[in-house]
Amino acid sequence: MSAIKVKLVVFLSVVFTILFLLQKPLIAMHIMEGFLQPRWAIAWGVACVPFLVVGFITLKKKVTISSKKLILFALSGAYAFVLSALKMPSVTGSCSHPTGMGLGAILFGPFLMSIIGVIVLLFQAILLAHGGLTTLGANTFSMGIIGPLFSFGIYKLFRKLKINISISVFIAALIGNLMTYVTTSLQLALAYPGEKFTQTFSKFLGIFAVTQVPLATIEGILTVVIFGILKKYSEAEFLDLKVI
Repeated sequence: MSAIKVKLVVFLSVVFTILFLLQKPLIAMHIMEGFLQPRWAIAWGVACVPFLVVGFITLKKKVTISSKKLILFALSGAYAFVLSALKMPSVTGSCSHPTGMGLGAILFGPFLMSIIGVIVLLFQAILLAHGGLTTLGANTFSMGIIGPLFSFGIYKLFRKLKINISISVFIAALIGNLMTYVTTSLQLALAYPGEKFTQTFSKFLGIFAVTQVPLATIEGILTVVIFGILKKYSEAEFLDLKVI
């Protein structure tokens, strides 16, 4: 393992430890424990299954055949864990946060990120009271599936259009983050439609946009920086993964 990778692992480990020690119970942007009715909790869990199955099937092909790719995969998971654990106050007593899923989606595709997503969300629910076990399916679908699908798709489209790689990474991470919260707003509106579904959906979108748009922008910039560092020291793996 190169010196830069060692430093990244140490840095992320330290940040994780600090976050773990400082966390307080909050109503986080992950849908909290018990907030969804059983039918919706089950439905979103079932919707995740096909993506997780494909993710596990492709895991060996893309990752385990190379120790260096495994390190990149682990770093992608650590990056997602750290960023999605940063809870920022939003309006009405809720919170918003980055997702950190765009980096891994760009490197390994959306299906493998569904595995990282469910692992990250499970640990956060158990260790940090962030999200919940009954809402694990809904949170995985929004953060671990929809967000990475958009990040991956946008990155590939922009690269085909010969758009600058840094701009491609930035937009992919930003849109992936925003689509996660569009999906979460949809999930909440379906569970609690009020008098009119469209109005409720718009209300949830407006609530989270206040903090989520700037957070998505910050995540996009940070993802460009981390992507550049990893690309510099793992160019062979990037080429093999057809990222560049």
